[in-house]
Amino acid sequence: MEPELPSTPEAMPEPTPEQTPQLIPAPTPVVAATAVLTTTPVPAGPAVALPYSDRSTGLTIFGIAQIILGLLAALMVPLIALSAFMSRLAPGGVAMRPGQYISGSLTYIFVAAALVTLGIGSVQMKRWARALTLVTSWYWLIMGLLVTALLTAVLPVVMRSAMRAQANAAGAPSAEVSAGVMAVILTLVIVFIAFFLILVPIAFVVFYSRKDVAETCRHRDPVERWTDRAPLPVLGASTIFFTGAIYMLLVGVTTPMFPFFGKYLTGFAGAACFLALVGLDLYLAIALFRLKPLAWWIAAITVPVRILSMALTYGKADLMEAYSKMGWSDSQMQKLNANPIVHSHVALWWSLVSMVALWGYLVWLKRFFKAPVAPQAEALPAQTS
Repeated sequence: MEPELPSTPEAMPEPTPEQTPQLIPAPTPVVAATAVLTTTPVPAGPAVALPYSDRSTGLTIFGIAQIILGLLAALMVPLIALSAFMSRLAPGGVAMRPGQYISGSLTYIFVAAALVTLGIGSVQMKRWARALTLVTSWYWLIMGLLVTALLTAVLPVVMRSAMRAQANAAGAPSAEVSAGVMAVILTLVIVFIAFFLILVPIAFVVFYSRKDVAETCRHRDPVERWTDRAPLPVLGASTIFFTGAIYMLLVGVTTPMFPFFGKYLTGFAGAACFLALVGLDLYLAIALFRLKPLAWWIAAITVPVRILSMALTYGKADLMEAYSKMGWSDSQMQKLNANPIVHSHVALWWSLVSMVALWGYLVWLKRFFKAPVAPQAEALPAQTS
């Protein structure tokens, strides 16, 4: 028995054949689906992990540290000016020569500008800042090791000489106490120097040589920079020669005393030799960066020539005579002659050791300077008659 349909107030007409509904598939509810997608929360999937650890915070911290070191270097300029002023007022003292003040001030200005620039670039996570910081930190570390070894060997001699001169002038009732105090001061000075010249550059080298730091800079600075055009070891050699050119320019202008195969050239001749080396070092800095094999051969040949010239001069020439030719006064010559560091030639031999280390580094760099191989012509097919 069929169930009865519910009654309606009006009689429903029977549908005609034309009004018979066709079985047409319903349209896809695009709007409804869109509304559902936009209103229904979708559970978040797992975050995409980077293939490296982001070191943005570390780059900012080390960049700020470089800026602070640059500002500290800039503070040395007024201290040098104060030392020059006090040297003129001190009774029996020797006034600082203008060349010493100019060279010292310009050196610290250059160091301060370089550190501040690299620090800002590191905070901005630039590729060039990471590359230059790494190569200069290696240079800083190697030079710091040599300087620390030099001062460790020289400072005890200087202090003993100062104590001996004081004992001869006023007796030595408290010589043992003075020796103990001097030993403590010497230790503190060496620790302070070793911190800034060894430990600090080690921290920079360890951080900026990490692969994650390089990848962070590549991601934050996707544009290729000029430091990417040469391997980092070659960039380091180019930086060394560029820095050497600036140093030669300062010395040639302020203290033109050039070691030349057993004697010192002073005055115009010494300045001309220094300027010639400035031109050579600038050429080597640019050509080595461009991976020119000829530049490597020129550097590998001229550096041993410099070493030979320096060794012969340091072993035979009279340094005091060279200073007298430069116009130093009698009081300045007496003070210079009383300095044990001058007679030991430690600073001069230290520069010689630096040049030997540079030559060894150049020999190691030979692998990056290979002559380009000319393309071979393809063999033509034999013609048949």
